[in-house]
Amino acid sequence: MKRTIRTALLTAGALIAALGLPAGAAQAEGIAPRIDLRVLLVSDGGPSVDAIAAELDAAGTPYTEVRLGRPGRPVIEAGFLADTVDGRPRAKYQAVVLPNDNPFAAGSPEMAALDDYERTYDIPQVDAYTYARPEAGLQYPVYGGYSGGVDGIRAQVTAAGRAGPFGYLEGEVPFEDNFPAIGESWAYLSTPVAGAEFTPYVDAPIPGRTKRGSLVGEYRHDGRRELVVTFVYNQHQRQFRLLARGIVQWMTGGVHLGASRNYFAVHVDDVFAADDRWNTELNCTPGDVDCPDGVGTPDPIRMTPADVDHATAWQREHGFTLDLAYNGAGSVEQRQDNEGADALADKLLAERDRFRWINHTYTHAFLGCEQDTTVVPWRCATEADGGVKWVGRAAVSDEIATNRVWGQRAGLPLENGELVTGEHSGLKVLPQQPADNPNLALALADNGITWLASDNSREPDQRRVGPATTVSRYPMNVFYNAGRAAEQVDEYNWIYTSRAQGGSGICEDNPHTTTCLPAPLDTATGYTGHIVPLETRIALGHVLANDPRPHFIHQSNLAEDRIAYPVLNGVLDGYDALFADNTPVVNQRMQDIGIELRRRADWKAAVDGGRVTAHRVGGTVTVEAPDGVAVTATMSTGTTLGGAAFGEAYAGEVSGWAPSSGRPLGFTLPPSTTAGAGAEPQPQPRPRTLTRPAPDTRLPTSVTEPVPPRAGR
Repeated sequence: MKRTIRTALLTAGALIAALGLPAGAAQAEGIAPRIDLRVLLVSDGGPSVDAIAAELDAAGTPYTEVRLGRPGRPVIEAGFLADTVDGRPRAKYQAVVLPNDNPFAAGSPEMAALDDYERTYDIPQVDAYTYARPEAGLQYPVYGGYSGGVDGIRAQVTAAGRAGPFGYLEGEVPFEDNFPAIGESWAYLSTPVAGAEFTPYVDAPIPGRTKRGSLVGEYRHDGRRELVVTFVYNQHQRQFRLLARGIVQWMTGGVHLGASRNYFAVHVDDVFAADDRWNTELNCTPGDVDCPDGVGTPDPIRMTPADVDHATAWQREHGFTLDLAYNGAGSVEQRQDNEGADALADKLLAERDRFRWINHTYTHAFLGCEQDTTVVPWRCATEADGGVKWVGRAAVSDEIATNRVWGQRAGLPLENGELVTGEHSGLKVLPQQPADNPNLALALADNGITWLASDNSREPDQRRVGPATTVSRYPMNVFYNAGRAAEQVDEYNWIYTSRAQGGSGICEDNPHTTTCLPAPLDTATGYTGHIVPLETRIALGHVLANDPRPHFIHQSNLAEDRIAYPVLNGVLDGYDALFADNTPVVNQRMQDIGIELRRRADWKAAVDGGRVTAHRVGGTVTVEAPDGVAVTATMSTGTTLGGAAFGEAYAGEVSGWAPSSGRPLGFTLPPSTTAGAGAEPQPQPRPRTLTRPAPDTRLPTSVTEPVPPRAGR
């Protein structure tokens, strides 16, 4: 950051002439410029720029997108990039993202304008995915490098990367190889051009050679800085998710609106109750609505005290807390049937403070329409006039209130505003019940419920239900009716294989949402060999996507074979192997997740509506947001707001929320961030114009690499 201020002070006069600013701006020479906290994103529609856009969206970082090839798009010229405000030079963007190092035609005035802008204000440029070539500081791959597929490689953060923008990583960056028959990643691995000021941040071994090639590196030249990325990616791939934070940190200097953390929370439903078991012969669950009435004998699954011991030991080992969603009637019925004994409840209540607890209703009753289970699938019962027969307000309220009272008497540490209804019932469920139970909102108000769980596979977005706001939860594909791995695999095969292979054909009937297995899984090996890796990858993908929404499983998955733990271990152990200690998993309870999601929605609406502005002048960042909209920001460690320390430490920076009254908020950056302001200007390198466009970068299929001309030809 020291160099930033020197460059800006030195070149303010040149800016006025080069960028054609108004004559009055000449008085601004020598004044520190204003840098707006907004990113310029120039996109060619490719996946790499879109991935960076998705990262900025998730964090709440404002950006302006210019889509190349789109009719009527803005022309990138001096006035588009900079102007003056109150006599002070203003850079409208704190960083520039391009699809490659030069996506414009030869001699393009737009690339020349960007070069001048970046040089004048020391604005960094990210080349989202570019060809390795001397114009980007690297040798052509044909000169001792490599171009090709990189599925499954184990890239590494270099010492410079760990000391710089990727210091939140442990070191290794594994590339996905999920489908061996399909090329998923393509890269150019190459070494810096002799004499180039190029610093690799992430590299990998060059196949067939002893040296390593850069995948991500910083190239300094002509008074400019570029982050050169030479592998293709999309927003979902793990290698990008691992590096996304560092890309944003590099291009913003760690000072930007928005924030990103890695969240993981797990709700365990039906605690104290017993879950019905999948019948491998009937291919349904006796006692549940997928089996016709009277078919089969229920064989329920319920945790034991030993399972509680295992859960508490697992939590200690992983530094993680489970959220137990409980049904008090499960214990009451157990005691009634066993002369007052319930060893499971006794054990859980003795260990109550080791867990977080959520009201899951007293009996786990279905709280939507009254269900007609004489048919499969079930349907809503109807009144004589044909209207839907709804579960009444008093019945819904009683389920909530009775369970709360039971939990309070048992000494459970509750947050009374949280509620998970059985099967998320009461909320709409397609196709049978396309609307909420109208009595649900009334019962929520009766009981002071402010946070209501919903199923993310049905309703990913937050919404209001009476006084409550929904918190959508990710269902893990570890089934509620399976306590043993073989049962899980048998049901999985039923759902995900075709009728010709003995399955239900559900996957055939719903090709847009479900993929059929090529063949049924082996019941002895299918769980650990297929289901666990897949569910781990999906859940870890949520963790790495700055997504705070919780996941949910069931108490049955902590019993018998304890089939949830291999997935949970895969997520947490896999995470620990990838991230440094300064970037822990954030494990929040339900209401805190709800607050985070609501703040984000309010912030996004304000940003998208153009009601948020932010800029930096030297060591001061000023943010204006509407009254009542909390401001989210990431700043350098040591930043203060109103004289008090701002934010919480995470990934080598500080980030957090600050309440807004509609008046400007002034953040003061630490001296280390602004050292050098007012220092003696230093001679700058003579600019050289590089207008030759980058060659087409390629995706992993049908690739033919052009052979570059040798020197002297």
